[in-house]
Amino acid sequence: MPDDDFAGGTVWLVGAGPGDPDLLTRKAERLLRNATIVFHDALVGPGVLALIPDWVVRVPVGKRSGRHSRDQSVINQLLISAVERGERVVRLKGGDPSLFARSMEEMTALAEAGFAARICPGVTAASSAAASAGLSLSLRGLARRVQFVTAHAAKGEALDLDWTRLADSGSTLAFYMGRAAAGEIGRGLIGAGLAGATPVLIACDVSLPTERLLRTRLDLLSLAVEAISGDKPTVILIGHAVGETGCGVAAAAANGAIVDGIR
Repeated sequence: MPDDDFAGGTVWLVGAGPGDPDLLTRKAERLLRNATIVFHDALVGPGVLALIPDWVVRVPVGKRSGRHSRDQSVINQLLISAVERGERVVRLKGGDPSLFARSMEEMTALAEAGFAARICPGVTAASSAAASAGLSLSLRGLARRVQFVTAHAAKGEALDLDWTRLADSGSTLAFYMGRAAAGEIGRGLIGAGLAGATPVLIACDVSLPTERLLRTRLDLLSLAVEAISGDKPTVILIGHAVGETGCGVAAAAANGAIVDGIR
């Protein structure tokens, strides 16, 4: 039987985390088991999808770079149609629904149709990458701020970012969807005054068995991304805290991650 917070005609935006089903929250797993229909992103890990009972309808609506399967307006209408039918709807999003996931567009569309949506948070890729590498995104004396940045731009357009504000040696930058823009990220930050030797961690397939971590420096970012990422989902961490390995390499090895270095 569904729980009191998931009656028919209810929508939950659920964070699937970076891919490892063990990183899913208990609440997220409960909602998946009680849904009647799940609309899921392309980047949701197969281990997470395996938690959905066989009788639950699954609808892939994921968007990946260069391979958009559904327009956002179509996704909005699919959600509205499902909740109008009285379904218990889960919109399953990779990472955290409140971070670069277009959740507000879906919630607004649902609200305009007369339906409320609730959010179940998830582990975001930057946190998982830091955990795998055995490092801290913030670090007293080195990184008092963490900035989450999307590096996605429309095809053929330059990134519209304030490089001067981002080029802060006292912060850690977490670039999402930055694989294709790696060269522009490096040039923009160095041009705004960030040292070329600033430490970088490139993380691909975060939390999955195929996870790869590559330590490098900012002036080699474009080369390093090309060497490791292919077409894999990639998060790029930049800042002095990233270079404080300490026991990080040992921790990464213990976590099963493959750690390389280009320096």
